Amino acid sequence: MTTNKTATRTIKRLGVAALSLAIIIALAWALWPAPVSVSSATVQNGLFRETVNEEGRTRLRDTWNVSAPIAGYLQRVMLEVGDTVTEGDILFRLEASPAPALDARSRQQAEDNLQAAQARWQATQANLETARADRRFAEAEYQRYRQLHERNLVSTAELEHRQNLRDRQRALENSAASSVEVARFEVEAARSMLDVGSGQRSVPNDTPELVIRAPVTGLVLSRYRCCEGSVAAGEAILELGRPADMEVQVDLLSMDAVRLRPGMAVRLSGWGGGVLPGQVRRVEPAGFTRISALGVDEQRVPVIIDFDTGIDPAALGLGKGFRIDAEFLIWEGDDVRQIPTSALFRHQGEWAVFVIEEGRAVRRIIEIGRRQGMITQVLEGLAQGEQVINHPGELVTDGVRVRVEE
Repeated sequence: MTTNKTATRTIKRLGVAALSLAIIIALAWALWPAPVSVSSATVQNGLFRETVNEEGRTRLRDTWNVSAPIAGYLQRVMLEVGDTVTEGDILFRLEASPAPALDARSRQQAEDNLQAAQARWQATQANLETARADRRFAEAEYQRYRQLHERNLVSTAELEHRQNLRDRQRALENSAASSVEVARFEVEAARSMLDVGSGQRSVPNDTPELVIRAPVTGLVLSRYRCCEGSVAAGEAILELGRPADMEVQVDLLSMDAVRLRPGMAVRLSGWGGGVLPGQVRRVEPAGFTRISALGVDEQRVPVIIDFDTGIDPAALGLGKGFRIDAEFLIWEGDDVRQIPTSALFRHQGEWAVFVIEEGRAVRRIIEIGRRQGMITQVLEGLAQGEQVINHPGELVTDGVRVRVEE
């Protein structure tokens, strides 16, 4: 009886011990840290391009603004934007400006001036008739005295005196005739003032015109004036350009512009067609300040790009001021070790990554080279094919167990 009771107590003790052990194991399993879920990337060797991308616009290297050389009245400009012109073609015509209209007071003064001019004209005509009569009389007297001198009836001095009187009368007649012409012109001028008193233009056939011709063969880019009317000296009328002189201007950040050199290759895209090759022709020596969309002051430098030989931008449909994307090739390598930029982080002033080794995250210091957007060149510290953790969070520490998500 005593033996059975002892066996029963032993069995109970063993059951309690087994249950306690199971509970301890379950608690340990529950409290044991689970692996951190991470995403990974493989270290690869391949083509690596370091580029600078920016939006630009097309422009013409040279343009010609044709303006009115003098003030006048512009006749209607028949050319339209996009029309082709040849050097020497007529662009537009200028004529004299019409006289301003007269008010009632000025018109009355003009009428009085006309009447006064007509009276002076009549007076000069009368003076001319008097001068003609005196000249005829002086000539007749001279002829009589000349005949008397031939018969020695008058002296030579008397004959010369009559000749002098005749010459003086001829001069007075010429002066009177000139006065008549002057008076006639004054009458015409006074009458013209009344004729243009309403501000009307002169008859086109009777008005001299100034013809402005094209200085170069090209296209009409802009038409600033189309309709007839008065223009001031120097006022722009048309803008001309040659499509063959098309180029691309890209305003780069100054920190990117200093890395460019003339002759660098450029890929042009985003204009509505395929990729067009080009090259850097000039990096402007002066920059300017531009406010970004975020309200930040940016120092920009204009960079000029030429299309490669054989490409006709105008034939492709490109024109002045068209948007275009430019990709500048800074550096290129065929077998470059690279990782995602998102795997990098700073540790004690150096670049580091977490490498997955036997299910654990191992921190490793590396040396990086060039960076291009989401990809970074690795110079030392990683081998091809190793797995690095992308976007390591706060839970990822050196030596922690990790589980790679599919």
